[in-house]
Amino acid sequence: MPVPLLLLLFSLVLSSRPWVLSLEKLSGSHDDARCSQGLSCHLWEDVLCLLEPTKDPVLVPTKLQTEVVLQCRGERNCVPCVRVTLHLTVQEPRKEESDEVWLREDAELTSHPWPRNESLQAKVILSFQAYLSDRCVLVKIEVPAAMVQPGQNVGSLVFDCFKAPLGEEVRIYTEPPYEKELSHIQQVPDCVRPELQNNVPSCFVLPWFNISSEGDDIQLVMDISTEQNYFLSLYWNQSGNRKTKFLEVLTGPQNITLNQTDLVPCLCIEMWIKEEEDAIRNYLCPFKEDPRAHKNLWNQTKLKLKFLGTRSLSWMVEAPCSLSAEIILCWKSVDSELCYPLPVPLPQKNVTLNKFQDLPLLTLHPNVCVQVWSGEKLQIQECPQENILGPLKNDMLLLETWGPLQNHSFCAMETSGCTPLPSTAHTRAAFFGKQLLQDLQSGQCVQLWNDTGILWACSLQKYTHERWVLVWLAFLVLAACILLLFLLNRGGMKGAARARRALLLYSPDHASFERLVGTLATALGQLPLSVAVDLWHRRELSALGPLAWFHAQRRQALQEGGVLILLFSPGAAALCQEWLRGARAPRGPARPADTFGASLSCVLPDFLEGRAQRRYVVACFEELLPPQGIPDLFRAVPVFSLPSQMPAFLRALAGPARAHRDAFGAQAARVAQHLQPALEECLRRGSASAL
Repeated sequence: MPVPLLLLLFSLVLSSRPWVLSLEKLSGSHDDARCSQGLSCHLWEDVLCLLEPTKDPVLVPTKLQTEVVLQCRGERNCVPCVRVTLHLTVQEPRKEESDEVWLREDAELTSHPWPRNESLQAKVILSFQAYLSDRCVLVKIEVPAAMVQPGQNVGSLVFDCFKAPLGEEVRIYTEPPYEKELSHIQQVPDCVRPELQNNVPSCFVLPWFNISSEGDDIQLVMDISTEQNYFLSLYWNQSGNRKTKFLEVLTGPQNITLNQTDLVPCLCIEMWIKEEEDAIRNYLCPFKEDPRAHKNLWNQTKLKLKFLGTRSLSWMVEAPCSLSAEIILCWKSVDSELCYPLPVPLPQKNVTLNKFQDLPLLTLHPNVCVQVWSGEKLQIQECPQENILGPLKNDMLLLETWGPLQNHSFCAMETSGCTPLPSTAHTRAAFFGKQLLQDLQSGQCVQLWNDTGILWACSLQKYTHERWVLVWLAFLVLAACILLLFLLNRGGMKGAARARRALLLYSPDHASFERLVGTLATALGQLPLSVAVDLWHRRELSALGPLAWFHAQRRQALQEGGVLILLFSPGAAALCQEWLRGARAPRGPARPADTFGASLSCVLPDFLEGRAQRRYVVACFEELLPPQGIPDLFRAVPVFSLPSQMPAFLRALAGPARAHRDAFGAQAARVAQHLQPALEECLRRGSASAL
């Protein structure tokens, strides 16, 4: 049986639209213009709204606001209309001003640009545009010159009001004599709102229609008399422009199944009596908040790229309805499926639809793609086709910026961030940094963009495929020889021992502690351990999210007989205590890559259900957090204080296969010595915070 959705639509519509408050009712049917204190207004009716533009009008509109009110001739005899509020500012006039814009008599100027005993006069034009109608009004405004100074806001003009059709988007805007146009789109409510059903005749003189849903099918249930014929129109309301999808004459009760491809948020319904000329029309746009309609909208939305040779590129978003979306340029490297954003400004919200717009690039590049985002979700991505700009290039992006003293700085854009050049970091950009800067200075790089900074694309082809090929071959031969000697020396064994996998989990309390964790992971990686820590996997974290990345690493570690290291700090202990008390999320702003917080939903059940033995090892830096600060639940597995218990800690990480065979004293001393500078930095930060 179909389930009526009308009540649900009422609640959705009324809870999500900006006009949920009670509409003000105005008595009478005549227009009215009024001004704030100090100004006088006169509404000119039945005039031609046409003035010549001028560069320096006396009163300049600076802000335009609209709201929907009801204009009523009597009880339950109202029509919706749009009230307009216009804020005005005085602008200093030119020496010779047009008489059509403002009037004044000759007088000797004082400190004011106008005589104090005269009024400034200006004419303001407000225009209204709907689908089937447009209108304008002309208002004359006077303000005493003694009350104002140039550049000051002098008050506002309120006009009541422009009659508007139900359910339509209407546009209100200013016209000359002002060079800068102010414009605003106002959504007029439709008959879904009970307040309009009870007061607007067009909402109760026509038959009403309900909406029902059964599975994926959506039907219009029409309660129509058999004695009268009605037109039914289904159309897409595209920012005031209509695209009709269905138009039929109906007689008698009807059930009409909607086409799924037509179901989008801007799908509207209109009904009117066939036999009456200028019949009252009933509007309804009920799908603005329907999840299926929004899904269909994005399925039908397309991003098109248009190339004019190899020097100019335009983009266009094609969609049946208005979109709140963000356009981003991104860079797709040859060694990754990810496309990371570029610092090139593009329209952020309310993308202009069905119109090509130029990209602000000086030179086109096959690695530059265009993305459309809605909120935090990537909806569409388009990249240049290979037959236009060729395949992806092995290039590195350099961003050039300059400070207040015109001192230039460079950084290489990578998935982990922008690496300063030159740099001693262990990244690809840092490795080739000196050569890239030399290529830039010698003019071998291509400039892509120049605004608040300069974006360069520098080729890595010659370094990765020519200059270094012999070096890499020699390195591989040397590595093979070393491995062979190692295997020969271990002849009594069946094969070389494989490094045990370890997943290091920690709470990112602050930057100094993250550096300490990175130092520990690096030191452990020099032992027969394969260490995974989120600091080294930022790209995967960004693509998968902290929880999915943790599950993948945990599954791999446990399948290979590895171990999970819980490194406790004050932040980690506090977070665990909150979870154990039943608070399912930590207080304060969440970090975008906090793997420790995301992992607790899986780690805590392991300890609570007795599955932690031989899977987990718990540790802490004793000078940052005493072992007593670790929650009791985690003492079901070995707990180690670092660096004093470093040998036992390394023995536990090595596992039973190596713990009885190898001595860890010398290794523990090297690890502790490697950790000391980073640990002292954390202690200094803690002392500074305490002071």
